[in-house]
Amino acid sequence: MSHWRLRFPTDTLHRAGLGSLLLLLLLLVSGSCTETVNFLTYEEEALGTSIGVLSHHILFNSQREVPGQFRLIKFNSSLIQVQEGDGQLTVGDAGLDPERLCGQDFDVVSFWQERFRLVHVEVEVRDVNHHAPRFPRAQIPLEVSEGAAVGTRIPLEVPVDEDVGANGLQSVRLAEPHSPFRVELQTRADGAQCADLVLLQELDRESQAAYNLELVAQDGGRPPRSATAALSVRVLDANDHSPAFPQGAVAELAEDAPVSSLLLDLDAADPDEGPNGDVVFAFGSCTQPEARRLFRLDPRSGRLTLAGPVDYERQDTYELDVRAQDRGPGPRAATCKVIVRIRDVNDNAPDIAITPLAAPGAPVALPFAAAAAALGGADATSSTGPGTPEAGAISLVPEGAARESLVALVSTSDRDSGANGQVRCALYGHEHFRLQPAYAGSYLVVTAGSLDRERIAEYNLTPVAEERGAPPLRTVRPYLVRVSDENDNKPLFTRSVYEVSVREDNPPGAYLATVAARDPDLGRNGQVTYRLLEAEVGRAGGAVSTYVSLDPVTGELHARRCFDREEMAELRLGLEALDGGSPPLRGRAVVRLHVEDQNDHAPRLVTPPLVSDSAQAPLPRDAPLGYLLTRLQARDADQDLNAELTYIQLRSDCGPGALALHPATGELSLQCRLSPQPADPLTAAVVVRDGGRPAR
Repeated sequence: MSHWRLRFPTDTLHRAGLGSLLLLLLLLVSGSCTETVNFLTYEEEALGTSIGVLSHHILFNSQREVPGQFRLIKFNSSLIQVQEGDGQLTVGDAGLDPERLCGQDFDVVSFWQERFRLVHVEVEVRDVNHHAPRFPRAQIPLEVSEGAAVGTRIPLEVPVDEDVGANGLQSVRLAEPHSPFRVELQTRADGAQCADLVLLQELDRESQAAYNLELVAQDGGRPPRSATAALSVRVLDANDHSPAFPQGAVAELAEDAPVSSLLLDLDAADPDEGPNGDVVFAFGSCTQPEARRLFRLDPRSGRLTLAGPVDYERQDTYELDVRAQDRGPGPRAATCKVIVRIRDVNDNAPDIAITPLAAPGAPVALPFAAAAAALGGADATSSTGPGTPEAGAISLVPEGAARESLVALVSTSDRDSGANGQVRCALYGHEHFRLQPAYAGSYLVVTAGSLDRERIAEYNLTPVAEERGAPPLRTVRPYLVRVSDENDNKPLFTRSVYEVSVREDNPPGAYLATVAARDPDLGRNGQVTYRLLEAEVGRAGGAVSTYVSLDPVTGELHARRCFDREEMAELRLGLEALDGGSPPLRGRAVVRLHVEDQNDHAPRLVTPPLVSDSAQAPLPRDAPLGYLLTRLQARDADQDLNAELTYIQLRSDCGPGALALHPATGELSLQCRLSPQPADPLTAAVVVRDGGRPAR
C-alpha cells in the first residue's frame, strides 16, 4: 500500500460522523487560505477514472462562494489530471503506480469571485496484488554441522515480490510441520527483508545425514499468492565449536567522515585450534549491495572501515550482516548484525522553487524564456510552462491588480534534519509584494499595494531561505515580476492651447501646424489618433471641418479654404486625442487660429464725399490765415500698419504754400491771404496712402 501522507484515514472519517467532519474541516480552514483534501483510489484504474471532485470536499464561508476554476500546480499531469470547472480528479495517461507515486503530494489553486484558495491534495493509491512471490532458485542447497547449537541461524535467499505493502511478501515457512528447522522472516532497520533457517533441535548425522524440505512463500493479498522451492539440508560432521561474536554492535558515523575511517574492530572467538579456530570474516547474503559498496570488511582482522562517501539525506541507517567462519573441515560459522547509523551534518543549503501563478482574467505568468521573448528581455534557458516551478521564472502582473492578488508560490526545503533542515523564508526587494504562509515550507507571493507600470515597470524581488543550523546556510534566488500594461492613462496634448497664425488669402490646403499628444501606456493602449470636435463657426457660419482638416495619425492641421481676415479674424478649434484601449480614453486641447492681415485693401475717402474723385469745400473771401477748409477722413479695412494712413498733398494751382495738409489728421487749412478781387476756385490734389509694404 502506498499513499501520500494521508492525514484523514477513510475509516476514521466514517466513524467521526458528518457533524464532526464538518467541525474538523471548519477548524482547519479557519484563518487560512489553504486546506488539505484526501482521496482513495486503486492501482491500475483505467484512464479517465474519477478519483474525486474537489468542489464536493471544500467548505466555503457562505453558500454563494462557489469556486470558478481549479488549476493543478507542481505535479505531473500525466499521472493525475484536474478538471478546471469543478476540480474533478481523474487518472492520467500514465496511470497510477504506487511505486512511482510513493511519498508525493500536489497542490491545486481554486479561484472564485477574484479570490483564491490553495488546496493541498493527498491521494492514497492502494496496490493491486498482481505479482506472486518468486524464489531466486527452485533448488536451494544448504549445509549444517551436526554440532550446530539449537538456535543456529542459517541465512536463506529471500523470495522476491514486486508488489508493495500488504500485497508484498508476508511469510516464508516450511511445508513439513515436524522438521527440526523453522524459517523466520524479518524486516531490517533499513526496510530490507531477510530470512533465516533456525535450528530447533540438535542434529545427528549418523541417524539422518540430509533433510529434503519444501519452502513456501506467501504474500498478504486477498486471495494470497504463493511460491515454493525445494530446500535440501546436508548435515556435516566434525568441528564442534563455532566462532562466537559478542552481542550485536552499533556504530555511529558522521556523513562527512573521510574514506577509510574505522567503524568497528569485530572479534569472533573460536576456542578450537588450528584451522578449526582460524576465523575469516565476510558479509552475509542479506547485506545489501549498496552497503557492500560503502563499507569494507577486512577478512582476516575483522576491521570494518568506510569505503565510500555516505549521505545522511539519502539513507541514515545501514544494517550489515557479518559472517565469521572457521577454516576447519566442516567449517562452522556465526553471524552478527552491525547497525551503522549516519549522523547528519549541515551540508545542504535550503532549496527554493518559485512557481508563477495567475488569477482568472490576468496575464498568464510566463517562464523566463517565454516572457523575455515576449517583452524583449534578456536571454533565458527555461522552456517549461505556467504552473511549473522554475528557478529563472518571472511573473506578469497587471498594473490594475487588486491588493492581495496572487503572484507566485514559493516552496522551500532542506534535505538536512533537525535544526539543519528547519527553513525560514523572507522576501526582499519592494514593499509592493509580501510573503504569505501557505503550508509547511510553502509561501504565497501576493501584492501588498497598487502597481503602476508607468512608474515601475518591473520589480527585482529576492526570496531568501535560511536554515537554523550552526552556522546557518542560506539560499538567495533572484525573482523578477513584470507589470503588464493597463489602459489607465489618457492621451495628453503637449499644450492645452495651441496658438497658430495663418496669413489671409492663403491657398487651400496650406499647412497650419502639427499637434501632438502622448500616452505612456503600451501597445494599442498607447496608440493615439486625433479628431476635430465639430462646432459652428461664429458669425461666418459653417462647420469647423469646412475650414480646416486634421490628419488622424500625424496630427497635422491644414486649411481647407482661403481665409479673409476682414471676414474672420480668429477661429477656435476643439481637438480630441483617443488611445486604442477598450474602452478608449480621451484627451482634449484647443487651437486658436489667428488670421494675419495682408494689405489687400486700399484706403477709401469718406469725408468730404467725393463726386467723380473730387470734393468741394466753401472758402470765405475774408478767411484768415490758418482757416480750416476741410478735414479729410479716409478708412482702410486692413489693420495695423496696413491701416495706418498718411495724407499727402501732391500739388496746388494756387501756388506753393497756399494750402497746408496735415499728414496725420487730414486737416486742410489756408496758409495765404486771398485777393479782394474775385478769383477762380483753389484746387489741390491729395493722396491718402496706407503703411503697407508695398503701400496702397
